[in-house]
Amino acid sequence: MLSQEPNSITSPSWWQLINWISDPIGFQRKYSQKYGDIFSMHLSGIGSSVIVGNPQAIQEIFNQDSKFDVGRGNELAKPLLGENSLILLDGGRHRRERKLLMPPFHGEKLQAYAKQICLITEQTGSQWQINQPFVVRSTMQKISLEVILQIVFGLSQGERYEQLKPLLTSWLDMTDSPLRSSMLFLRFLQKDWGIWTPWGRMKQRQRQIHDLLQAEITEKRTKQDSTGGDVLSLMMAAQDENGQVMSDEELRDELLTILFAGHETTATTLSWAFYQILRHPDILEKLQHELDSLGNNHNPMEIAQLPHLTAVCQETLRMYPVIPALFPRIAKSSIKIAGYEFGAETTFLPSIYLVHYREDLYPNPQQFKPERFLERQYSPAEYLPFGGGSRRCLGYALAQLEMKLVLATILSKYQLVLAEDKPIKIQRRGFTLAPKGGVRIMITGKRI
Repeated sequence: MLSQEPNSITSPSWWQLINWISDPIGFQRKYSQKYGDIFSMHLSGIGSSVIVGNPQAIQEIFNQDSKFDVGRGNELAKPLLGENSLILLDGGRHRRERKLLMPPFHGEKLQAYAKQICLITEQTGSQWQINQPFVVRSTMQKISLEVILQIVFGLSQGERYEQLKPLLTSWLDMTDSPLRSSMLFLRFLQKDWGIWTPWGRMKQRQRQIHDLLQAEITEKRTKQDSTGGDVLSLMMAAQDENGQVMSDEELRDELLTILFAGHETTATTLSWAFYQILRHPDILEKLQHELDSLGNNHNPMEIAQLPHLTAVCQETLRMYPVIPALFPRIAKSSIKIAGYEFGAETTFLPSIYLVHYREDLYPNPQQFKPERFLERQYSPAEYLPFGGGSRRCLGYALAQLEMKLVLATILSKYQLVLAEDKPIKIQRRGFTLAPKGGVRIMITGKRI
């Protein structure tokens, strides 16, 4: 017979909050070793949550998705993304927005985006100097920002494009360390006293971004040109079952959400992929051999089917979850999970990290072993880099495609080495986790 509640961390809630902000991976590792794969934490000013690292329990949560609210569990993101963000919605409103946003991210649209991603990557790579070290994360950020500006916003030139690029980068860079990230978690720091306070600077940049996005939406509406292949044009043309289109406010908040969810995360995952590939010459050799086997006149979508490249991307996403846990699930009424009885309003945090580092699923989980994904299939509750259930990341197919095409384009053209042979730590960056120092690499020559 199980107890009515899982173990709870006993240290003061303010101390738990500090540790959660500064090192969420170490926090989970420590307490899962002490309490097992289901335990409760209490973060000062945020509240209590049940961390779940058990795949069966996570599957139970996914199976009962309708019994949870998720949007209102993401209140921390509201000041950044706005109240119309898909991440903050629940129920019918969430279903409507998700349905309207789905088409641009799947099917034949991806084929059109594939060539653009390869071209953007080639243009960025052509500026690199041989034997000149550079921070790969910054370069990947440039590529993923360009992908979002061109493919999502439909911008590749002009004044608005030139203004948005530095603004978006500086806005996201404002939370590039645990200390700077703390303003997202501590409400008393969220005071807009003008540009001499960090929050004031953040809000000012956000207003400037809002104005530029609004100008782009207005211009597209005025032109009434629905032939655009970019995601924004497709979002503007989409209608719900009542024939309603998305409002300007909804479009603006969704664009910011796509930027926030798609730009940082892809750049970070690509940085980790280069770090691990360049540490393992055998993996690099296998990848280059696989890419060379395609020949010169291949379709970019063929790259997406390559088994070893796919496995390398999957293993990177396993080892380095971009967020420490999935979006919170708040129980609408009392519920039974893993044999425990939980009351209404209990918040559950399924932990990507704890699942991805389970010895029973991933033997030697600290080792980078892409072949594990060639040897077995994992269920949606055993491998969940993009979340699961009705809240699975909307852009997961585009994100995976971008990862594969960027890696393939660079690895087939250049000989690369790590500029520093040292272990790289994981560091909080806003709501996400990134490589500390960004991974320095160097081109030693061209392959073609």
